[in-house]
Amino acid sequence: MTNRLADTLSPYLRAHADNPVDWYPWGEEAFAEAQRRDVPLLISIGYSTCHWCHVMARESFADPATAALINDGFVAVKVDREEHPQVDGAYMAAASAFTQSLGWPLTVFATPRGRTFYAGTYWPPQARPSMPAFRDVLAAVREAWTLRRAQAEESADAVTDALARAAESTPSTLPDVVAIATAAQAIAQREDPQFGGFGGAPKFPVATTLRFLQHPLVREGAPEASAATARALAAMADSDLRDADGGFFRYATQRDWTVPHYERMLTDNAQLLDVARDAGDERTVRGIASFLIDVLRRDGGGFGAAQDSESTIDGVRNEGGYYLRPLAERAGLEPPAVDGKVITGWNGLAIGALARAGAALGEQSWIDAAASAADEVLRTNRDADGALVRASLDGRASAASATAADLGLLADGLFALALASGETTWAIAARSILDGALDGTVGDDPLLSAQGIAASPDQTDGDLPSDAAAVAGAALTAWWLGAGERYREAAVTTVSALAARSLEQPFAHGTLLRVAAGLAVPPRQLVVVTGARDSALAVVARGADAEVVAVVTTEQARAFADAGFDLFEGKDASAERAYDCRAFVCRLPVSDPAEVSLTR
Repeated sequence: MTNRLADTLSPYLRAHADNPVDWYPWGEEAFAEAQRRDVPLLISIGYSTCHWCHVMARESFADPATAALINDGFVAVKVDREEHPQVDGAYMAAASAFTQSLGWPLTVFATPRGRTFYAGTYWPPQARPSMPAFRDVLAAVREAWTLRRAQAEESADAVTDALARAAESTPSTLPDVVAIATAAQAIAQREDPQFGGFGGAPKFPVATTLRFLQHPLVREGAPEASAATARALAAMADSDLRDADGGFFRYATQRDWTVPHYERMLTDNAQLLDVARDAGDERTVRGIASFLIDVLRRDGGGFGAAQDSESTIDGVRNEGGYYLRPLAERAGLEPPAVDGKVITGWNGLAIGALARAGAALGEQSWIDAAASAADEVLRTNRDADGALVRASLDGRASAASATAADLGLLADGLFALALASGETTWAIAARSILDGALDGTVGDDPLLSAQGIAASPDQTDGDLPSDAAAVAGAALTAWWLGAGERYREAAVTTVSALAARSLEQPFAHGTLLRVAAGLAVPPRQLVVVTGARDSALAVVARGADAEVVAVVTTEQARAFADAGFDLFEGKDASAERAYDCRAFVCRLPVSDPAEVSLTR
């Protein structure tokens, strides 16, 4: 049996390389083999820090008898959802037609063309109440394919066609202030009044929703809804969801934030860093920043995807045991492994969050860490033609193309880094990346497209901003910096296309609604021109409530203006000055820190 996973980029795939299952990585070879043998595809999707993925691997994929059933009746494909998010999204959407219990590992049975006719998540080796044994599932699916093939293919085509129709959207009008405030109030009705946060068990941080509720429009138009964010953050920060070293776990299995699922994701922590900074919770900010820099940062400067839930203690694999030890007792233990994939968009989230927090708290080392990550991503995460790719590992770039969300999140992070550092080069790089996303150079996964399988129609903001919201958010930031009206128009077009859906389901569209809020109110832009970045005027400005806070030297202001960022045009006074603007209309510049308003 050929080992096709050992030399792949993904740590998740490498962990399955020695399975008796004859795994293929995602690609044309697997599809061709399924068509040659005329058997279904078994597509198994997960990620390296997923606990139940580990469990199913040990119970089933490492079992020779189970592997024999798979190899005999299927072409088995192993997919890292973090490397191929479009593949994961497409098959997760298809799986929703067969089960309401969605998650990972995701197990999909598809025709040789990749169209789903049955799906589920984790199946145990022996049957349990309401859960059949995995071997029984394999046998039943093989029987269905053999005896009722026409029905299976008809079902698969129907699911594929329905998802393609669901991807269509009808543009509506841009939400106004009242509509956005009403959406925030609807979210607030889902707050857990006893334990904070939203919903019951399991309970997630839902950082995209929290960031929307922190927007100034919501603070003014729906203050009680906005206050729900502070209550949620306080509850999470004082619960088992927050590790002793300051990093946050993926979610809590119980409503009261206890019994965490112990993996720690870059995405959650980067976004919660912004939530905590905006809430003024310095303790939580510093804890998260420390976790990102001390645990997830890789030797090249980029940030790894996640830290595992499992570790080996006394020779036995243990979920959560490391984290349950006090910090002082962990020194003698091997820490849970970090998935070292440097994912483009996820690093964009971390770059932006660290840059903003570093500027706000005067922590230059955080800004430097953000710059190192930016250098690593821009240098390493590229293909032979120079286009950005999805990820890299140990300096080796993935073959998977960057998604639209990757480009949008990286661009927005680089804009934040430009403002925090005063370095124009970051803003120029951000604009170039954003232009690529807006010009439509990012397409769907080529293998999915070749088989007529639509990418997920779900443009919701779950644990991450969607493709649409990420690009629209970066476009809005570009407009705030004076890059041109076309960027605002791009954000308006995107938000309008999804406005009706976002207002109907506001909890699932936090990032998009935050962009909508940014379009509904005039931005405040505060530019300080100074020769001393730590001057009293600069320090006061960094604490002001504004969409843009830029502290630059005279030379840097000119460089921004020369690069086409019109916000900085004419703001090159030789003396220290603060320019307070509303939608590019600026008040007379001031030099006295007392004249800079901290509020809007």
